[in-house]
Amino acid sequence: MSNPAEITRSQRFWLFAGAVPFLLSIFLLGVSLNSGALTVFAIVWPLLQIGGYTMTLRMAKGDTSHDLVKTQVILHYIALILLTVLLVRAA
Repeated sequence: MSNPAEITRSQRFWLFAGAVPFLLSIFLLGVSLNSGALTVFAIVWPLLQIGGYTMTLRMAKGDTSHDLVKTQVILHYIALILLTVLLVRAA
């Protein structure tokens, strides 16, 4: 009987690191639908994340510590930083 594959610490880290901007984008979507601000961005950003993570995980053969997945996660953190700067400057 074969043992299931073990998830490494690096894979677990990048999995959770990718979940943070996704959950924040869902939160932004809820806030945006209530306030009416940044609605298009709030709708498109989670969709881009779903499509991007799906494609990179498919290309990386499910390895969440692959460089493609890392780049995708970092890209969404950059988007999160730019959104934060936009909101701070607007306030």
